[in-house]
Amino acid sequence: MSFETNKFSVVKKKRLESADFNVECNVDTGVEIEKILSVCHSAQAENAEILNGVVNYSGSIDLCIIYLTVDGEVGTINASCPFASKFEDENIAVGDKVGIEVQVEDYSVESVTSANIKLNLLCQQSGVLILCREIGTVKCDDEDICVKHDEVLVNTLVGTAQDTFIVESAVSLKEPIKKIISADSQAYIKSAESGVNFVSVAGEVVTKLLYLGENDKFETIYTTESFKQEIELEGVTREAVSEAQVFVKKNAVKCEIDTQEKGVDIKIQTPLLIKVTSYIEKGEDVVSDIYSTAHELQVTTSSFDMTKQFSVECFEEKIDGNLTLEDDKPRVDKIMFVGGSNVAVTNSYVKGGEVFVEGVTKTNVVYLNDETNSLLSVVVEVPFVVSDKVDAPDESAVMAMATLVDVDVAVKKGREFLFDGKLKVCAQIFCDEVGAVISSVENVGELAERDCAIEVIFADAGQTAWDIAKRFNVKEENVVYQNPELSFPLTKDENIVMFYKK
Repeated sequence: MSFETNKFSVVKKKRLESADFNVECNVDTGVEIEKILSVCHSAQAENAEILNGVVNYSGSIDLCIIYLTVDGEVGTINASCPFASKFEDENIAVGDKVGIEVQVEDYSVESVTSANIKLNLLCQQSGVLILCREIGTVKCDDEDICVKHDEVLVNTLVGTAQDTFIVESAVSLKEPIKKIISADSQAYIKSAESGVNFVSVAGEVVTKLLYLGENDKFETIYTTESFKQEIELEGVTREAVSEAQVFVKKNAVKCEIDTQEKGVDIKIQTPLLIKVTSYIEKGEDVVSDIYSTAHELQVTTSSFDMTKQFSVECFEEKIDGNLTLEDDKPRVDKIMFVGGSNVAVTNSYVKGGEVFVEGVTKTNVVYLNDETNSLLSVVVEVPFVVSDKVDAPDESAVMAMATLVDVDVAVKKGREFLFDGKLKVCAQIFCDEVGAVISSVENVGELAERDCAIEVIFADAGQTAWDIAKRFNVKEENVVYQNPELSFPLTKDENIVMFYKK
């Protein structure tokens, strides 16, 4: 008697433990800076090395720094700051996949000189480990072995892929401008649809242009451009569930100004990186029950974890808030412009048929105080809780990303800032499931010989022919053949007659 092992693969997503780390950034200036007015940042993990027990990764933080020179000029520096960090977990193994998210929680300006700006950034790393594990189930073709087969649905990983491309957008102004202060591009996903060997990702790029007009007035304009990109990924079918992440390389955004007879045309090139991961649910033939008509078997059943991937939920919601200046702060006589906005997601979960995403936005506002005739800046911090309907159980896990667009800030009575904006959210929702298979079978001895040629068996209502055959170590077809008047499963208690060869 010999038993073989059949193997199939399942996918398990496991949250990596979140952790904070600090990054020191040194940015070359080349000008005499009086003060920093606004800092906008975004972090991106770029390269990861997966070893047993550890993920080492590196990335970059893109910075858009708006400053005021000693001569009273407003300027911008775009810079990129490299960093490296790691995750440690005993479940990490070579061959696994990992999804890493890094966000800057806070920053401080350590020093400003004519040659250098020194920033200290507090970053938080989080992520998901995507484990592909083989599950073994038994197989045996011996004549005296009776096997019951079932098809079980298992969740598997198709694979991951990424692509880089440029989204071009344009805006026309009917008046001349002196210069563009900043071009802050953000991107978000609207959908990720699986095709045959590709994933189609659709979304939008929103660029906020801050410029100085001919009348020395700061102006802001938003431009929105849709994109749709097909990412090749072998093995994907239309039944697969795909998730996508999009990243903007902010320090590589380019603006070209074409002066017209009346006004200017501005062309914007925004480089994007899209990463996709696809999962599929498929049936696997497994042995759900086994016994022998000649031997006593010791059967071991093992359970295993796998992850069911729900569809990705993308939605938008307006948020608002306010900030009142402390009494010792200079009053606001005029808002000059709204600088960069930063978003941090702090919590996300599913409850009562809704997905909830919590976090905080921080927006830099630059204003003028007439008494001192100086530009000052303040950060308007707005916590948020947004939600959307979702078809997923409460125990589901959520990984969410949020983007803030269409920001507007007004001032009331010179001391209270009134904020509103639109939040674009994309939430990946998944849930753990438990399966079980017969993992091993051992022959522990021969069955005793029967001492009778006929036997009457009492069977309960609901029992199948398999249940009865396994109980008395006979072939299932013998139970059915020798009791043709019965139908299975039994609708009531019955006496089953079995005939044995002597």
